[in-house]
Amino acid sequence: MILNFRNMKKYNWHILLVFLAGFIVSCQKVINIDLNSASPAIVIVGNVSDQPGPYTVTLNQTVNFSDPNSFPAVSGAFITIADNAGNKDTLRETMPGIYHTKTLMGIAGRTYNLTVIANGQTYTSSSTMPQAVTFDTLVVAQIDGFRDTNLYPQAHFQDPASVSNYYRFVETRNDTAVTRIFVIDDQYSNGRYIDYTMRSDTALAIGDSVKVEMQCIDQGTYQYFSTFREASGGQTSVTPANPISNITNNALGYFSAHTSRYKAIKVP
Repeated sequence: MILNFRNMKKYNWHILLVFLAGFIVSCQKVINIDLNSASPAIVIVGNVSDQPGPYTVTLNQTVNFSDPNSFPAVSGAFITIADNAGNKDTLRETMPGIYHTKTLMGIAGRTYNLTVIANGQTYTSSSTMPQAVTFDTLVVAQIDGFRDTNLYPQAHFQDPASVSNYYRFVETRNDTAVTRIFVIDDQYSNGRYIDYTMRSDTALAIGDSVKVEMQCIDQGTYQYFSTFREASGGQTSVTPANPISNITNNALGYFSAHTSRYKAIKVP
């Protein structure tokens, strides 16, 4: 990825922060980032899944690129997550800017409401956890390229026809997270059997160990990751723009209640 710091008018802090926080998306185009003119903003990243907790919310603050401490943690916040079944959990700060639930359970079909009070401001978000979709198999697919045949992980699953579905895939290769964003919806594949190939910048090699998490996400989370992918080079035909956050009060980041299913494979 090439970052051009000379022309600093198109992008705000959110793109740079997620690059450094582990949500970077590889791209091959020049991205122009405004490093010093944007006002500081809070970045909230929260996840609840149907796997056993605790679940995590992280808080950071954007700063100018020239400042010595980039993206400091936001400590001392008051954070709650409540569901529509009457359960409410007050998170505890386990490390600076990292907050964990204590008793909350993620259950498909429930709506989870996040409230964050930090630096005198209140931020809220809501996410409904979809029903899980069975992750049938994970295979190594051979994709013919311009010169060579490349290997990539491919997820196989049956999309339900009754509802609109949104999916996110998180690939870990040899214990290292792949930073490419993989999200799809079923707009053109509703009710069909889907073979989804995760094409990252680097193809698989013989002996690689691959683990893939298949998340069923709601529309708000899908919009966030989809627009983030576009803004950071995943779709070069789209004019770059800031990701659509599902958190109020101009916060950056996202809150996701999702199901998680896992498959692993070793490249023979």
